[in-house]
Order: sequence, then C-alpha cells, then structure tokens
Amino acid sequence: MAQATGLSPAAVSYALRGIQTSEETQERVRAAADELGYEAHPIARALASGRTGMVGVLCGSLGDYWQQSLAVGIGRGLLARDRYALIVDAVSDPERELAMARQLRDQRVDGLIVQPLDPSASLWAELAEAMPVVSIGDALDGGRSQGEVVFDNRRGVTLALEHLRELGHRRVAVFTPTRASTPDRPADVHVNAEAERLRLEVEVVVAPQSLEEATDAAFRMLKTPDRPSAVFCFSDSIAYGVYAATRELGLDVPGDLAVCGYDSHPMSALLTPPLTTVDWDIDGVVEAAVGLVVDVIDDPSRGRRVVTEPELRVRASTAGAL
Repeated sequence: MAQATGLSPAAVSYALRGIQTSEETQERVRAAADELGYEAHPIARALASGRTGMVGVLCGSLGDYWQQSLAVGIGRGLLARDRYALIVDAVSDPERELAMARQLRDQRVDGLIVQPLDPSASLWAELAEAMPVVSIGDALDGGRSQGEVVFDNRRGVTLALEHLRELGHRRVAVFTPTRASTPDRPADVHVNAEAERLRLEVEVVVAPQSLEEATDAAFRMLKTPDRPSAVFCFSDSIAYGVYAATRELGLDVPGDLAVCGYDSHPMSALLTPPLTTVDWDIDGVVEAAVGLVVDVIDDPSRGRRVVTEPELRVRASTAGAL
C-alpha cells in the first residue's frame, strides 16, 4: 500500500484509520486499498494497537424482551462505530454475571457495557481498573465506572405507584426479578419508600423474566382469594407472564386486575388490552451507552453520567379498583 501510494507505512496506517491525515490523503489510500483488494488483518491490528475492536455487552437476562432489544441496538450502534459487540447472558444469576464479567476482562475486550443484576458487587471497581466500564440502569459500586447511563428509578416507581393509587388501588403486588442476594437495587428500595408515602399495601414477589417462569409466579399469586387489585411489574416481560396467568385463571384485565409494566417494549402496545408501562427511551439509552463506551475507550477522561428520565405510557391495562 505504501509503495502504491508513495506514502510512508505510518501515513497509510493513519489514513486507513481516518486520523492525522487530510481527507484527500484518506480518499487516495482508500482507493488504492480497493484497487489492491487490501483488508486489514484483525489479529495483527490488535497486536499493534493493543485493542481488539470488541466491546463486551453483559446482559442480566436475555429472557427479558427489553434487554434483547437493548443488546441488538447496542450491537448495531457499535458496528456503526467500527466496533463489534460480544454479547453474553447472565441468565438472571448474579454469580454468573460476575464470572462472565471476569471472563470478558480476560478476553481483553476494549470495554464493557453492563446492565447489572448486582450493582453493589465490589468486583466492578476492580474491573474498572482493567478496562473501561459503562453501566446501564444503576450506578456501580464505588463509583469507579468510566460512564453511567442511570435510570431515575425513584421517578419511575413514583409515576407507576401514584397512577395506581389515583385509580383507587390500595393493595398492589410488585413483581421484581431481584433476588434475595441482591436486595439493594435502587428501584426495589424506592418501592418501599413510595408505598409508605402513598399509604399503599405492597407485597413484593420475585418473578424471573422468562415468560414461563413469570407466568408461574403470577399464577401462584393470583389464584389466592385475597389477591391484590393491581400488579406493578419491573419488566414488561414479567407483565406478559401476568397476562398469561390471568387468562388461565379467567381474570379480566383491567376489570379484575390492573397491570403496569416498566420498560415500554414495543410489543406492549399490541397486547389486549395494551399495557400501561414506564418508558425509558431505549433508543436514547442505546445511543448514550454506545457513545460513552467508545469515548472512554479512546480517552478515559471523557467519561460522564447520563440520567434517563421516565415517561408513563398510560394504556387500557390499568383502571379503577372495583
């Protein structure tokens, strides 16, 4: 390439990466590359640069439809920035999450995007010493991540519970994927505080995000004679399980049970009845997370905190208590 263009090898390398050279030089080098059929060797490039071009994307559970959409969006966003996503699934297991995070570090990914099951784990601060880490949803232990796209969970919980209270509901079941081993997730903490403020009787139920397991958890709750009049789910995927359980039990939504979700998956508007849910603007989350991780890989000092504000999408799945 250098011989064909009359440039130095260093200038050719810079031009191919689009840095430290003029647009004219870059076009000249790209034209020569096309003519010669040149392709960069990824392993050689990684050895020379110390980078792999890979970004780890650690999902809490790909059984959750919103996280599936998030992973797809991040993968496409990274590809548009000439990076590749290595997507792994913690299958709702906090211990597996930490094991997978270590494995991604050992595979020398350039950075890590994580929507943590256990944001309080001490490992996150250790990982942030080894590679750029960007969290989605909750801030990580120690505040050592290079970037954060955090959700205003207090506002999201308040929007949902105030809506149900205004409709006359006083007994609300809250379905959460949080396990007993990770009790300090901000959204769950806010539920208790807001329930006390609003004088709601709340029962928190652990419900996995897979449809089958969420349906089973909802069925056990709803078949009892003293079931609540409303359910607030910390995932639209869990709400889909609640819908399935109500149909199995012959209950009407919202006549017998009001249902509210928490992440506004596109399918939620297509349900019968359409699901009321808290919208976190997934496109904005993807854009912010991809932009952050690319920025901090190139320059760790460019890390920042982005706060995502929620919006309540009121639909026909919530109505006044009977």
